[in-house]
Formats: sequence, structure tokens, C-alpha cells
Amino acid sequence: QAFFCLLLCVPWGSSCPPSCQCTERAGAKAVLCSSRHLEEIPKDIPKDAVFLKLDANSITRIPSNAFRHLSHLEELDLSRNAIEKIDRAAFKGVAAGLRTLDLSSNHIRSIPKEALLALNAKLRLANNPWHCECALQEVLWEARLDPDSVQGITCHTAPREEYVGKPLLQVLDAGVNFCSVHQRTMDVAMFITMFGWFTMVIVYVICYVRHNREDTCKHVDYLKSLPSTQGQAE
Repeated sequence: QAFFCLLLCVPWGSSCPPSCQCTERAGAKAVLCSSRHLEEIPKDIPKDAVFLKLDANSITRIPSNAFRHLSHLEELDLSRNAIEKIDRAAFKGVAAGLRTLDLSSNHIRSIPKEALLALNAKLRLANNPWHCECALQEVLWEARLDPDSVQGITCHTAPREEYVGKPLLQVLDAGVNFCSVHQRTMDVAMFITMFGWFTMVIVYVICYVRHNREDTCKHVDYLKSLPSTQGQAE
């Protein structure tokens, strides 16, 4: 915060989004768009921006390729918004250089793991209404999370009521594995589907056999009803 305060004192003469303030200090270019009532990410952010603050706005979604043109971006602050949806390719193009990504204090319930696992950035995900599931567990184990914010990743909803309100890390440390539960659910669903198809095949075969048997019986009865050759000769 002190760094951004210092940046405010140095003007930036290049193009800047009208709703933001752009500054430069020691070659580090920052775009400051905090508390500007933004509902979406500005389209005209300068390509050489190193720091981008979009916190305390009303942004609800991060679409694919939202920051693709910002190849120099190192720090991205999206905290204290109303973000609910993050596309799989939301951070495509900035994955290599991004060092810090703050998504804390939003409305995020779930997130595609592909959106975060490609990043080398330190992530802040606290204070969101998370639904504890396999994808979130994989993010927790594989992504680079800010140690100070891990305890703030709490289960707002979960497959079992006893997990609700608890930090996800605490639930996992107790031996819970959401991915194994997910796999068992998938196995059961697949078994039920296969059983359903098998039952349909059996019913079809039975109906087919019965139908053929009825046709055969009708044909035999018809043949019996015909006058015999012997009767015609007499």
C-alpha cells in the first residue's frame, strides 16, 4: 500500500483509462482503478502496466483473455469486488510473469482449476463463499497460496453439513478427501446408467421374443384353420 501511495505522487504522461489513475516510479508503471464503481475490467489498460489495482469495485466476472495484452503485469488486485464467475482462460497471457493475484473478498463459490494452476503467482483467495469440492482441494494443494490467507478459505457450502463454516485446510487435515468422494459419486452414477441401459436391452429382448411368439402362434392358428388337403379331396 505504501508503494502505491508513492506511485500516486508521480504522474504518468501516457494514455490511461478515464476511470483510472496511471503513475510511474523507477520504471514501474501502475494503473490504479480502486473504488471507481467499475462493473467490468477496462478495455484500454496500457500494455506496459506492471501493477494493476481493480479492488473495491463492482466487477462480477473475469472473462477469457481479460489481461492477455498485459505481458508485463506482475501484480493484480481484484479484491473486494462482486466476482462470481472466472473463465478457464481468464489469466491467459499473464501466467508467466504474474507474481501476486488477489481474489479475496469476492462472491466466488467455485473456480476452474485450469484458471489458477497455470499461474506461478502467489494467490489470495480468502473471504469468499467457497463450495468445498474436488477442484478447490486441488487448487489448495497445487497452487501457490499466500500462507497468511489460507485459513480464510472457509467452506460456505459442502457435501456434508459438518464441514460448513470450517477452514478448508482444517477439513482436509482431518483426512477428508473431496476428490475421492467425487470419484465414488461418478462411479455410482456410471453404474446406475449402465444398469439402466442393460435393463432396457433386456426388456427389449423380452418384448421382441414375445412379439415373435405371438406372431408365430397366430400363424399356426391360421394354418390350422385352413381346410386340409385331405378334406378337399373327399
